[in-house]
Amino acid sequence: MATEVLESTIVIDAPAEKVWPVVSDLARMGERSPQCKKVIVFGGPLRVGSRMLNVNRQGWKVWPTNSRVTAFEPNRKVAFQVAENRTTWSYTLVPDGDRTTVVERREAPGGKTTAVSAGLIAALLGGNDSFERGLIVGMKQTLSAIKTEVEGK
Repeated sequence: MATEVLESTIVIDAPAEKVWPVVSDLARMGERSPQCKKVIVFGGPLRVGSRMLNVNRQGWKVWPTNSRVTAFEPNRKVAFQVAENRTTWSYTLVPDGDRTTVVERREAPGGKTTAVSAGLIAALLGGNDSFERGLIVGMKQTLSAIKTEVEGK
């Protein structure tokens, strides 16, 4: 059974308007995330309903997933649901003057994913507990990369 909510946060010394272009550029997520190798966004600019092909990795193991953008609120939130496991990933911006808290979240409603996803995680990706620990580490690395990119501009 999956953990219902995995979450990590970071405070960035920049207003939401400066953070948003980096967070919402999902096509560049492969540059920031240790698990995501590449994201291909189909159909023009990102918006609710956009479809994406995600290429993920863990060591030598590489696998594709398909997702659809479920929320796109400029300077506030972008979210997408992964078809293969029904989890939803989101980035939420919480502005506080010249600072912004960014929350990265993975939701598995009711702690459930698909049987195929759970089976592959158990057989090939170290089991659910290990896999989710890796997701949390990856979230922290991704948020740190976003912070570095935004604050370095």
